[in-house]
Amino acid sequence: MRYYDYIVADVHLRCSHDLVELGLNGFRPFAVESNNTSPAVTINIYATPPPSIEGKAIASSYLREADSNGSFMHTKNGYAYIVSRHDHKSANALFQIDCANNQAECYISINDNTDIAILRFGLWVIYSITIAPLRGIAIHSSAIAYEGRSALFLGESGTGKSTHTRLWRENIEGAHLLNDDSPILRVVDGTPYAYGSPWSGKTPCYKNKRLPLAGLVRLSQAPHNKIKRVNTLLAIGALLPSCPHILATDDALQDEICTTLSQVIATTPVYRLECLPDAEAAALSCKTLFAR
Repeated sequence: MRYYDYIVADVHLRCSHDLVELGLNGFRPFAVESNNTSPAVTINIYATPPPSIEGKAIASSYLREADSNGSFMHTKNGYAYIVSRHDHKSANALFQIDCANNQAECYISINDNTDIAILRFGLWVIYSITIAPLRGIAIHSSAIAYEGRSALFLGESGTGKSTHTRLWRENIEGAHLLNDDSPILRVVDGTPYAYGSPWSGKTPCYKNKRLPLAGLVRLSQAPHNKIKRVNTLLAIGALLPSCPHILATDDALQDEICTTLSQVIATTPVYRLECLPDAEAAALSCKTLFAR
């Protein structure tokens, strides 16, 4: 059987199907030639009805893009994520990851009518579980690249993350977008990096690139521009809400995330930026993060 290999944030994925041919164009820059190295997770996709799963539901979610409900479960050897469409136009989709013996194996059950958004999100869940013990987090943010380093801008939906990084690109020469929704934050040999990923929300920005992290900034709208570095305790509070919510429902996965954040905060400044949607705000955050 032929497999297709992808490297995302220096983590090796192996899949039974070409994800680009399935409609996930964001994976194209991350495709690599198959080799004999062992992947972090092997993903097997089947066009069959999902089998019955024995496990305990630990969280539910709503996937707005595909008008679907999701159920996150503990299973005997790992986790499962089951998605069902509200309109019943397709059978339920199952994403099950077996983490036993440090050899992650994933079973995905979909059919020809499965919404591509369900497949994309399910793979994001599987990937997030895979990288948690590898000091990685798929963090909800907009990532800018500048002068060989990166910065992550975080905040609730609608607070202006994408607007702020757009203002960087429009007003700061040399700044460009690394990812606009779910870059990967990962600590490698003690150094935090931001990576591009196959998941970038409504902005098609899929860059197979990593840059050392200059800082993280949590945004909030305000009638002024003001930035302040926060202490360790406030930094954890600023970053945790942008980590995968579904993983926070599991104690072991949440512990992995907190360990990674602690390592990031130990070496990298975290700021709170109260700002207007203007060029001055971009200039202020650039000067603070990059001493410009």
